[in-house]
Amino acid sequence: MADGRARKRKSAFGSGAELREAALRLLDHHQNLNDLLLEVEDSVKPGGQGGAEHQEVSSESFIVSVLQEQASRLGVPTAILAAKNAVTNIERICQASASPSQVPLLNLDQRKRLSGLLQTVKDLLASNVFCRSLFCQEMWKMKDPPALEAVWHLHRDDIVGLGELLESNPDAPAVVEWLCRGLCGLCEQAEKSSGDVELAGRVLSDFAIVFLQNGFQQTSELGRKLEFKKVPYICRAVLQRMLTWVLDAVGKEKQEDVSTLQAMRFWLNVFNVSVYKSAVRPDSLQQFFRHTLTEVLTYNPLLKVSDAIHMQKEWSFTRTCSLLTTLYRKLFVAFSAKESICQLQQVLETHEVNWQHVLSCVSTLVVCQAEAEQLFKDLLSHLLIKAFENYDMENMITAFLIARQAALEGPAVFMPYSEWFKASFGNGGGHHGSSKKALVFLFEFLSELVPFEAAPYLKVHIMYPPFVPTKHRSILLEYITLAKTRLADLKVAIEDMGLYEDLTSTDESVQPQAQALRDVEKALQIFENTRKIPTSVIEASIFRRPYYTSWFLPALLRPRVLPKTPDVRMALIDSLKRADKIPSNLYSTYVQACRAVKEKMLQDESKVETSHSEEPVEQLKAELSELRLLVVDRAKYEDVPAQIAVISDRLASVLGHSSDENEAAPLNSPIQVDVSAPRLEPCHQSVVDLLLTSFCQNLIAASYFNPPDRQGPCLSLFVKMMCGHRNLLPALLGRLCQLIYHQGPSLNDAHILGLAAFVIHLSESRALIPEVEANLGISQPVPENVLSISEYWNRLLVCRTEESFAFCMRFCTAAASYLMCKFSSYPREDLRAVLPPSLVKKLQYIVPRLCLEARGILCEEAKTDLIWSSLSCPSLNYKRASLCLWKQACFQELLKEKAFQLSFREWLLLELEVYPEKDILSAWERQDFHYWAIYQWYLPAPSASGGCDGDLEKACGVIINTILDSSQRSDLGSCGQSKMSVNPDILCKLQEMVLELGCRRKLLSGCLDAQRHGLFEILQERLKDREHGSALGEQLWRQQELLLHRRILVGLPASALILTCRKGKKTTLDCEDFFHFVNSELKNVCSRGYALSYDITAHFFRGLLNASLDCEDSAEGVNDVLTACQTKCPVMLFSAALWWPRLEPVLCSQWRRLFGAPLAEELERLREWQSSATSFLSSGVVFPLSGPPWILAAFLHCTLQQQSPCGRERSALKRLGTDTEQLLVSLLFFSLMDLISAKIAPKEGVDFQTSLEWSLEILQRLEERGASWPLLFHSAEKDPRKYRVLRSAASDRHVRLLPVAFYSAVALHTLLDACEELDPELGASLLHFSSPATELDEELALF
Repeated sequence: MADGRARKRKSAFGSGAELREAALRLLDHHQNLNDLLLEVEDSVKPGGQGGAEHQEVSSESFIVSVLQEQASRLGVPTAILAAKNAVTNIERICQASASPSQVPLLNLDQRKRLSGLLQTVKDLLASNVFCRSLFCQEMWKMKDPPALEAVWHLHRDDIVGLGELLESNPDAPAVVEWLCRGLCGLCEQAEKSSGDVELAGRVLSDFAIVFLQNGFQQTSELGRKLEFKKVPYICRAVLQRMLTWVLDAVGKEKQEDVSTLQAMRFWLNVFNVSVYKSAVRPDSLQQFFRHTLTEVLTYNPLLKVSDAIHMQKEWSFTRTCSLLTTLYRKLFVAFSAKESICQLQQVLETHEVNWQHVLSCVSTLVVCQAEAEQLFKDLLSHLLIKAFENYDMENMITAFLIARQAALEGPAVFMPYSEWFKASFGNGGGHHGSSKKALVFLFEFLSELVPFEAAPYLKVHIMYPPFVPTKHRSILLEYITLAKTRLADLKVAIEDMGLYEDLTSTDESVQPQAQALRDVEKALQIFENTRKIPTSVIEASIFRRPYYTSWFLPALLRPRVLPKTPDVRMALIDSLKRADKIPSNLYSTYVQACRAVKEKMLQDESKVETSHSEEPVEQLKAELSELRLLVVDRAKYEDVPAQIAVISDRLASVLGHSSDENEAAPLNSPIQVDVSAPRLEPCHQSVVDLLLTSFCQNLIAASYFNPPDRQGPCLSLFVKMMCGHRNLLPALLGRLCQLIYHQGPSLNDAHILGLAAFVIHLSESRALIPEVEANLGISQPVPENVLSISEYWNRLLVCRTEESFAFCMRFCTAAASYLMCKFSSYPREDLRAVLPPSLVKKLQYIVPRLCLEARGILCEEAKTDLIWSSLSCPSLNYKRASLCLWKQACFQELLKEKAFQLSFREWLLLELEVYPEKDILSAWERQDFHYWAIYQWYLPAPSASGGCDGDLEKACGVIINTILDSSQRSDLGSCGQSKMSVNPDILCKLQEMVLELGCRRKLLSGCLDAQRHGLFEILQERLKDREHGSALGEQLWRQQELLLHRRILVGLPASALILTCRKGKKTTLDCEDFFHFVNSELKNVCSRGYALSYDITAHFFRGLLNASLDCEDSAEGVNDVLTACQTKCPVMLFSAALWWPRLEPVLCSQWRRLFGAPLAEELERLREWQSSATSFLSSGVVFPLSGPPWILAAFLHCTLQQQSPCGRERSALKRLGTDTEQLLVSLLFFSLMDLISAKIAPKEGVDFQTSLEWSLEILQRLEERGASWPLLFHSAEKDPRKYRVLRSAASDRHVRLLPVAFYSAVALHTLLDACEELDPELGASLLHFSSPATELDEELALF
């Protein structure tokens, strides 16, 4: 009835009674009560203000009147008539759809008509003229059951509850069938029409609540719901049928239509915990979820254990049907990880299970639940204990299947199977070690697995066999024979197993070719470090010949363009060729193939072959983009682990596990990184850049909405996932080296912040990262180069120039700030474990260096709270950001931890790396900083915190040792050249401290402490720990170390070499420590063999003169020392003889400045000996024998060498007196020393031929006089006074070569004389090849 008609009738009749009478008359002629019930709703719309209530009352009373009139005529109760008419209307509405078959949801017109009808029914209920029970019964008598939405409206409007309606149907199975059909249709319709999704979700939620309220009642609720007898059965049956609908599709996901799968995914919304809120009791909800999980795990248990062993690899998280993993993830929300695993354990113990569902459940748990790894380890231990207690095969197989399944998800979420097997059975403490019966049980079990085993697991069992006592070894050998037979059946011969096989992987697709490529890479690593053919390669060439010749050599000899400078591969090939380990024909083929490759490259350089497919990379990009959407929405954090598992799977496809030449080395093998020039394959670099970019973008996007501590686990899981791909790590660490070490100063803010956070998360996942074997530019002992990941960052973050200081400060500030914010709730122990100490120590070094404010004592009020927004952009003012971090109470507390304290030695090492000319500080600023750091900070600080306890001598020792250590270390900034210069600023501070120590000794003169020379103790201590090995590397280290010692000694005040002592009332000079150091060590780095270098010689004499100032009689003090030199340190006098022309003016000038008196007697004597030698050679005067013959010989020999040879030698020798045997033998000694030096130190400028002729001339004179010169070569002659002093002054190497040099000279002389007579040209040739230009390796071949 239209509004207009309503208004006209209102004006035509005077009252409501008149209107009612007219209506009844009309109905008598046109009775259609159904139309009236549908139409009356339109008539109750308010016609004006204040009329709504009046019309509503009139409409309600009017309908009741009509129903009562009709009911009285029919002889039925009004309520029954109303119920029947309502059902008839509902049936008409539901059948009015335009679709050929009934659908669960109504269209707009149907929904509108139903709304009017339900409003009328609610009015009738209010008037108590509507029978609910009859209405329910009549509903089931409809020709077609009602649409699901119509039933939902009845339930939603409290007309008839769903439970009451279901209970009224006598045929419960038919109701179940109707409900399931309707629910499936509802899910399908929701997925087809986006407009219906919201309504369908509401219908599904309300129905699910009823199903749970009635199907999973608790004991306390049963009394209140006794009126429902069929409903609990119906609800549970519906849920079971719908679950079966989903699970049936799991096994045939690829055959199902996409829309059907989407519909099933929509049904899974009933497992959203949020649906039930307060409508369902928590224990009912848990009961439902627990029941569902049990049903899933036990669904259709047709697969045998043997099927599970063979197929479980296909049931990993990313390969499992997404319907099933989604269902698991929704179910796990209702439980803790421990509760989920306990439920899994209970089902395994009490039910026959579907192994596919059980193992995919294991995969989902370890991927999506961070706590699952340890819980599964505990479960595995429990299963093994039960298995060996009762010798129960079921528990054993369960343990092995779970361990393998969890390991399939990668080391980022669970330990590799090989590690678990070793940990469980690799030692005598395992469960199998308790008795022989237990041992037999284990091997019976393993033997039963063999027919079904995949090759990787058999390899693990063979390479890492269970621990077996010697007496039961036969049991193990029997199993190994069986396993090898199975491998042969699989066409995987044990001989084809790699030399360094990666048994952490269970990838069956790794063929011998791929394994051989890995073995070659590992062999090259070992060869590069040792320069020896690896033992494993030698053994393989003998004992595993088939693998060696068929796989290893072809992998090593892969044709390529050979580099101009031979690389490690070429060197290894050459070594194998020389050892006859490469067949000639194979080597020839390799060389020809390399030439062909080069020619092909030259012909067409534009062709670039790549085995990389675009499609996997695009898939990886798509999944990374999907992750970014989850990172910014806290409501979706629970979806992050699953998405990262998908990314991991896509990444594995991109990296190509089975065919990539650069696949990861074995589990604990160090990762090779060439820090000086990291090399990356272009394809690997693009993948790493893609992942790093994704990480940085995720961090920036997440930080826009939340601070780090509220960003969820995404970034941690992402980095952990990357670390799980071991073949990615070399490229990842190499790329980080490029970015941080080589390009750091050029990075922008976002890059620095992202990389800093990435480094923190890498440290968090450090257990997954092997050590890094860093090639630092020069060959070093291997332990120096093998670094932990924390030490690796320390090597990359250098502070040498203004730019590197600024970058390092920004990077370390960002990293520490991110960590303090991200893990702010962590206990201090956990925080220490995550934070790399090197980053904190770098900050301790840089912040006080660049910020004066940080050098003082921080005020308590300055320790403000850490604000992420001010620290996430350090470049805005990186000093201010660093100070903000520095003042944090939590950061200052961290600096008190021993692991994070920067010791004095570490501070010095960092300072010694700085390039003064490129420093961020000026010279004056650097001087101020050094003064503060040394005198105000480290010198007074306790040793427990890295200081010196106020001990100046201890501080000097630390400085000297650190300078020496720093100089021995590789210096990347100098292109791999070792540093031989000493930082002048640090040396200046050392000089100050040594002078202060000298003053202190004078005050303590006479005390025992003043009689020890700490300087030489320090130097001797460094050498004492090193053996005089014959290895070339050890010899070179010692030689360089001593050269550095000499450089430091020369850099210190000259008087520091000599102690002054009080003996009674007399002050004396003590050079014992210096003499001992010269005799035992320093003489061995003098290339002339019998004399030290000029710098240390002059330094000693200057120091002697300076120290003599403290003596009452300076000349006497000098005389005493030089006299002692004749017996205690003759090499100093020989050095004076060699360098006297340069030394004399320096000493004479110094003596005049200090004393203004004639030279000390012993100095004057040295000058006289030099003058006598010069006069003897030049003017023919008699050579005076006024001193020890070996000193006179030294001056005569050195003077002769310094003059141009002009044939005077022979005449000079003739003019020597008769009583000169010792003088001549000493001259022979010095000439032979020069002969050796000409060979081993040609840069000294000693002419070999001149020395040879001089030696032969002296020898001839000795022969003529019948002298006993052979005593020179006797190490224990009867008269030690004669020649032992000469040998004691020579370097050990020269003494060792002395007999060889002598006999070579004699033999060569005899041979030359013979050749001169027979063939002059041959003699000339021999003379030519005896010159020092010929380079020979071995000492004995030098002559």
